[in-house]
Amino acid sequence: MTQETILANAQVVLPDAVITGHLVIRDGLIAEIGTGAALPKGAIDCGGDHLCPGLIELHTDNLERHIAPRPRVDWPHHAAIVAHDAELAGTGIATVFDAIRVGSILSDKKAGYGKYARSMADEILAMRAAGALRISHHLHLRAETCSETLIEELDEFGAADRVGIVSLMDHTPGQRQFADISKFSDYVRGKHGMDQAAFDAYCAYLEGLYARLGPSHQAATVAAARRFGATLASHDDTTEAHVATSQAQGVRVAEFPTTAVAAQACRAAGIAVIMGAPNLVRGGSHSGNVAAAELADAGLLDILSSDYIPAALLYGAVKLGRRWEDMARGIATVTANPAQAVGLTDRGRIAVGLRADLLRFAEVGGVPLSRGLWVQGARVA
Repeated sequence: MTQETILANAQVVLPDAVITGHLVIRDGLIAEIGTGAALPKGAIDCGGDHLCPGLIELHTDNLERHIAPRPRVDWPHHAAIVAHDAELAGTGIATVFDAIRVGSILSDKKAGYGKYARSMADEILAMRAAGALRISHHLHLRAETCSETLIEELDEFGAADRVGIVSLMDHTPGQRQFADISKFSDYVRGKHGMDQAAFDAYCAYLEGLYARLGPSHQAATVAAARRFGATLASHDDTTEAHVATSQAQGVRVAEFPTTAVAAQACRAAGIAVIMGAPNLVRGGSHSGNVAAAELADAGLLDILSSDYIPAALLYGAVKLGRRWEDMARGIATVTANPAQAVGLTDRGRIAVGLRADLLRFAEVGGVPLSRGLWVQGARVA
């Protein structure tokens, strides 16, 4: 039996314009787009709210917060995955690439970290296969090149996992995100309670580890992305040289470049720039890097990521829409642009024949409020 839903009297966010109109959803797809504020028989009255594609999140660490809500607390993973999924649905996200670290340090008991990627991926995929999740979940493997076990962990994944993104991470002290060693000191010493001598020894250990294994880990990560058919992403590009390396490796997306110089080099190289929505909403980077608003004003921001605050994704996109005086362009940073960057051709735009992943939202006190999310035509939030 044909399933049909009509959403009417909405500000419909099309790829290049916002119109007053209605949508007809039929069997999980967008079947018709109409103009005007009329209410067809049986339609849901959106009351003038915005109606846009369901949001697409390429990089979020939110699942980790549900798994470890407090230090030394390991919450039941299936329950954590369901809670994470529900939170994303409640903020308008219809497609997510769950970021999972690959590459561990097992020899350092004080500041090491263990393997978990394969088991976590299995749990996410099992919940997806069981129909327990409201939205569309994909895998994003964050390859930590300054680690001991990266290659063997990458080898645990294959084509059947449908890995969508592989990102090259380098958290070596003095590099990229931690070019300012004092920021690395604040992070590591605060997290692990190290004194200065222990911190200095740890930095020396990591520098030696990267010198020994970093180049082979980078090569293995690039090869793995090709093997998976995944989009390759860089992380925390800081210099033009970083971007030149990324371009040579086949990187298509740059996550959180730390300087305007790197973002401009990405644009010249045809690499899409992702910036954190929390950076935009807060008015700057919490770690002292380039402000997302600066890149937006320079025309160098392509995609937003909620990073560690799911609700920031819609909030940031609407802020961009207001900043640019072009809501369709702002919404594209969380819908059409990320879809294009990772090759999702069936969603991210309101167009006849595409998936009916749709978000209805209003603005209350300047803050966007999700009022309904449909995934393949079924309301999930």
